Amino acid sequence: MKKTLLIRILLGSVMAASLAGAPAMPAFAAPAAAAPLTGLPDFTQLVDRVGPAVVNIRTTERVSRAQRGGLPPGMDDDMAELFRRFFGIPMPSPGPKGGTPKKGQPQPDEEQNSGVGSGFVVSADGYIMTNAHVVDGAESIYVTLTDKREFKAKLIGADKRTDVAVVKVDARDLPTVPIGDSNKLRVGEWVVAIGSPFGLENTVTAGIVSAKGRDTGDYLPFIQTDVAVNPGNSGGPLINMRGEVVGINSMIYSQTGGFMGISFAIPIDEVMRVAEQLKKTGKVVRGRIGVAISEVSKDVADSLNLPRAAGALVRSVEPGSPAEKAGVLPGDIIMKFDGRAVDHATDLPRMVGETKPGVASTLQVLRKGKNQDLKITIAEADTDVQKPAKASQGSADVPHPNALGLVVSDLTDAQRKELKMRGGVVVELAEGPAGRAGLQQGDIILRVGDTDITSAKQFEETVKGLDAKRPVAILVRRGDATQFVPLRPRTPSGK
Repeated sequence: MKKTLLIRILLGSVMAASLAGAPAMPAFAAPAAAAPLTGLPDFTQLVDRVGPAVVNIRTTERVSRAQRGGLPPGMDDDMAELFRRFFGIPMPSPGPKGGTPKKGQPQPDEEQNSGVGSGFVVSADGYIMTNAHVVDGAESIYVTLTDKREFKAKLIGADKRTDVAVVKVDARDLPTVPIGDSNKLRVGEWVVAIGSPFGLENTVTAGIVSAKGRDTGDYLPFIQTDVAVNPGNSGGPLINMRGEVVGINSMIYSQTGGFMGISFAIPIDEVMRVAEQLKKTGKVVRGRIGVAISEVSKDVADSLNLPRAAGALVRSVEPGSPAEKAGVLPGDIIMKFDGRAVDHATDLPRMVGETKPGVASTLQVLRKGKNQDLKITIAEADTDVQKPAKASQGSADVPHPNALGLVVSDLTDAQRKELKMRGGVVVELAEGPAGRAGLQQGDIILRVGDTDITSAKQFEETVKGLDAKRPVAILVRRGDATQFVPLRPRTPSGK
């Protein structure tokens, strides 16, 4: 089965084959004038206006002759292999002035193309937007305009988290493209992409917005379109019918490596917010609160009697982090940040990341069926590193599993101190409902429904009082990760 991938649409060195010698087309009588089409968009004026501001970006890297196998200039590995296989001619490593270098003599480096991409000019004095992955690892960056002028560009800054980069060329009075508002973009709206797919400069493709706020597991909610986007389109603009940039083309959804009808663009609002910081300081500063989170599934929402699956489930809290100082606990569900609803877990990192470090904010958390407001001071991202704690095993004396399929034991004083926990019990055996749900020996159970677990005896009494007709949410800690696991107790018959 072919593996489906989200692919950063950057191609390495691209070699285009030229077409020549095509036979002349036969002459035909001119057809009768066709009736004009109505209701279809005309992109010609838009492309004429915006096209000159779209650029081709070529990157290079330094490669030593030793890395290339000592090949002469202009000869690639495939050509050298042809000589070796079919003619028996080894290709020596050329030394200075074409001679063969002596043993141990250093070999000079040479510049080699490493990739192609696209970009667009946002200011007449030479600032250009593109993707971070287009310029990642580049020794040199070259920008080619539609009038064939080429400039060597300077990297101002790149942010891998959003895949946004800013480069600058030494030029004046460059054509620019106006910046739009991606928040006003509507699903079904016509959009155009201009870029250099497979190195073919200023290629225009069109389509519609298929979806907004598409979560692909990255930091941003992407714009999804059906505009044909291919390797080399990376960094090029997504343009609305008013000729405004509303996004940067960044990824495709593909089983083959080529376009399959789904492409993703970074919303221009986030792009420009990042670009401003890159232009000022060369880096992006983000806020953090120090929690690991996951989505609230429908099963968890049902087991907690929530009206809908929403919020960010706190799986772990970093020691010494703003979240720990604010009183956030594993198992809390963060419902709002500074009054803004957290509909999906991925909303929270974006909201916190946009907040400046040092700002006092408010978290609304759902804990045991009740909402609580916690005051929290935002810290700067990428400062503290969380050290994982180990869940130790308890007693080997294992009794009969209970209605959840669990056998547990009390944590020792040493375990409580190591894990910095006041309550909880450690799993010795998991079978039946617990086993099917993935619980295993060494997991720590912190809560059953809204009841905090303090001892193995109390846990057993709590399980005995559960309704076998309804699932219950078990708060489980494994290492430093904490999550709710919905379990349905077995009936007395054992089913």
